[in-house]
Parts: sequence; structure tokens; C-alpha cells
Amino acid sequence: MEVEATTVMESNSQPQKFALPVDSDHKATQFWLFSIAKPHMRAFHLSWVSFFMCFVSTFAAPPLIPIIRDNLNLTSTDIGNAGIASVSGAVFARIAMGTACDLFGPRLASASLILVTAPAVFLFSMASSPISFLLLRFFVGFSLATFVSTQFWMSSMFSANVVGTANGVAGGWGNLGGGATQLIMPLVFGLIRDIGATKFTAWRIAFQIPALFQMLSAVAILLFGQDMPDGNYHRLEKSGDKPKDKFTSVFWHGITNYRGWILALTYGYCFGVELTVDNIIAEYFYDRFNLKLHTAGIIAATFGLANIVSRPAGGIVSDLVSKRFGMRGRLWTLFVVQTIGGVLCVILGQIGSLSGSIAVMILFSLFCQGACGLTFGVVPFVSRRSLGVISGMTGGGGNVGAVLTQLIFFKGSKYSKETGITLMGVMIICCTLPMTLIHFPQWGGMFLGPSSGKAATEEDYYMSEWSTTEKEKGYHHASVKFAENSRSERGKAASITRPSDEISPTHV
Repeated sequence: MEVEATTVMESNSQPQKFALPVDSDHKATQFWLFSIAKPHMRAFHLSWVSFFMCFVSTFAAPPLIPIIRDNLNLTSTDIGNAGIASVSGAVFARIAMGTACDLFGPRLASASLILVTAPAVFLFSMASSPISFLLLRFFVGFSLATFVSTQFWMSSMFSANVVGTANGVAGGWGNLGGGATQLIMPLVFGLIRDIGATKFTAWRIAFQIPALFQMLSAVAILLFGQDMPDGNYHRLEKSGDKPKDKFTSVFWHGITNYRGWILALTYGYCFGVELTVDNIIAEYFYDRFNLKLHTAGIIAATFGLANIVSRPAGGIVSDLVSKRFGMRGRLWTLFVVQTIGGVLCVILGQIGSLSGSIAVMILFSLFCQGACGLTFGVVPFVSRRSLGVISGMTGGGGNVGAVLTQLIFFKGSKYSKETGITLMGVMIICCTLPMTLIHFPQWGGMFLGPSSGKAATEEDYYMSEWSTTEKEKGYHHASVKFAENSRSERGKAASITRPSDEISPTHV
């Protein structure tokens, strides 16, 4: 699989250092899916595999809930609270992860979090009460913040023309863990029980498997990963090739960009909905249609397993529409796909037949997860300096959406599962509407074109994140390169150059 586009290439006077073609910022301009070339594709594979493992660990419990609830005497309220806990912990963890990526790099940030949360997965074997079960799901859920480091890492390694594809495939294949665990855990549980363990012992032993592989993925990141195309943060800062940024400046420029807050809200009702469905769907089919545990797990797995194509497709489509329509095309496609996902969610809650529910669920998964991939086709362009913070805000918004949705619709017995699913679809449609307010002065928004003033270029937009003093010290050079390489977001309909392009921003 290879994605190509015309970009600014390295100077011919510089020796070729990379296996993949790169732009002036040494970011890859092509995406070779089946390559492990260092550093770009190696970072890709390390990021999605580690995120996959964290997803398996976080959602290892739901497919075994019918067994666990009997062992620990869990009520429907206990199960709902544990599901909420599993995604609430990552809300602030994702924001913190974004900042950590900006300051220390995605390699150390992701590996550290994975190693810190792995012991909680091992400790599931010692759970003895509803409270201990809830606390363990809460702490393991912190590992989902590795999604932010995954998206940050891809945005640091791949150029504007393929960043949507890279983010979509890495995020989608990582999220695949949510579906894979629906198959893996019942299978592991069954094998352990068949060897001779009782069912109440077998589920406890089964949790040791995802815990082990989660730790191994962190070790692989530390041994083989690299923060940026030119090296790790520590070495680049020590050599002077990368300025050491200030936490306050990075954080401030991230939280004051309104586009990040809108994307956090809308992401809450694509990825947040996906997390919610991962928590409820197996139990929903098991109880509503009186299915066997293994059968319910297989059906539930199809929702998460759709990530193998749906989220990557979202990223690929985002890049494709950008070539012709620029950023405005990315925004419109995201809006339409996510709205259709909301409509399908409403329909899913209204269907009473097993076959119809399965068919609509699969369609719903394609649009819901596709919207996730489309979202991170937009995120890398919101801010260059505070990319990690914006990624963390957006990712954290996904978890907030999951928490709120489960609190409102799936906690206790106020609503039946089918009614909750219907109302969740209505919320998706409503919470997607604010996307119409996103506007980039250099590219425009859904309904308005780019601003007409002279200060409406990519350079002006990304230079505004740096003070005059910082520009004089040359801290902004990476933003200048990024601005040059992101002019493709104007689309073919816009002129390749504008009169304002000839006016160089101050201190460039």
C-alpha cells in the first residue's frame, strides 16, 4: 500500500538519509504500509502495536462480564460504573500525555505510561469485590492515553499529504484491539478452563496474557523507537537542533485555540461512542437475544474489528479530498460521515431482529470509526507548536464523551440498552453541528472561504504561536517548514500562490 503526492523534497545537496522520500522537515511524503524502514515506518508499527495491546487490556473485562459478575456479585450498576471508570481515567491522562509528548517526545511518554499501567492488568487476578474491580478498570484505562502519543508520533513522522492516512491506519489498527479482545479473552478463558481450572479461576489467569504483551510492547518502543525523523528529543535538544520548549507556552497556545475544543466535542461523539459500544455491546446481544457468551463475543467483535478498514479509510479519504478541496474538504467529509453515523445509531436502537441489528451495527461501526480517522486528518493542522496538547484535548474529549454517554444512558436501569443506543445516536447528530464553526484564516471553513487580509497565509497562522523574542532566537524554524509543507491544504480550487505569499512574515 503506497500513498504518494507532490511535496517539497530535500535539497539535492544533502545525502539521502531515509528509506522513504521526505519533505523539507524530513517527514515522509509516502506511506509504505508493509515496510519497517527506520525511522518513519518503524515508528508507525511500534505505535499501533502498543496502542493495540493497551486497548486489549482495557477492554479485556467486558467479554467475560457474565462470568466475572457471578464471581464478584456485580450488579448492573456496578458493571456500568466499572465501564465508566475504564474510560474516565484517560480523560486527564490524554491531556497530560499530549503535553508530555510536546516536552519529552512520544517514545518516552508512551513507554512510561504503558509500563506504569501494566501492573494493574496483572492485579485483576486478585480482584475480590466490586470496588476492587472498578478501581482496576479505572487504572488500566489510563493506558488508552497512548492513543495521543500514537497520533502525535505519526504527525511528527509523516508529511501533510499522508498524515491523515498514517494517523488513520495507526489509530484504526490500535483500536482494533477493542474488537480483538472480544475474541481473544473468551478463547483464552476457554483454553484455561479446559486445562482444568474452574471458571472463577480461569478468568483471573486469562488477564495475565494481555498484561505480559502490554509490557513487551513498551520495551520494544524503548529499544527500537525514535521520536522524530532526525533523532530523539534529548539528543536534538542537547545538540541545539531542537529548542527546549516551555510548558506554559506550549500549554497556553493549545488551550486557547478554539478549534481544539470543538474537535474535542465532536470526537467525544465518534470515538467516545466507540468506547461506549465496546463496553456494552457484548452484554447487549447476550441479554437481549439470549445468545451464548462465545456467540455474543463474536458478534460484538465485529464492531471493533471493523477498525481494520474503517478508521484507516477515514484517514485515507481525508487525504484524498484534501488534494482537491483542501482543508474545507476534510471538514465537510468529517461532518457528513459523522452525521450519517448518528442516524445509523438511532436505527440500531430501533431494530428488534438479530440479523438486522448485526447488519446495522456493522454499518454504524464503519461510519463511526471512519469519523475518528477523519478527525485526525484535521488535528495535525490546528497547531504546530502545541500539537501534543491539541491531540490530547481531542483524545480526552473522546473519553469525556464516553463517560457522559454511559452515565446518562447506560448506568443502572433508567433506560433499556436499546433506548440508550437510540438516544446516543441523537446526541451524535447534535454534537456534530459545532463543526460548522471551525475556520482557518488561511484555508477557510465549511461555509466561508479563507480570510481576505494580507495576514492570511500558512506562515502567519503558525508564526502567531511564537513571540518576537522567540523568533529572533530562531525557535520557530520548524513551524516555518511546516507552514510551507501545509500549503497543499488550499486544495486545487485555490491558486497555488497568493499575493500575500510574496510578503515574508517578520523574522522568518
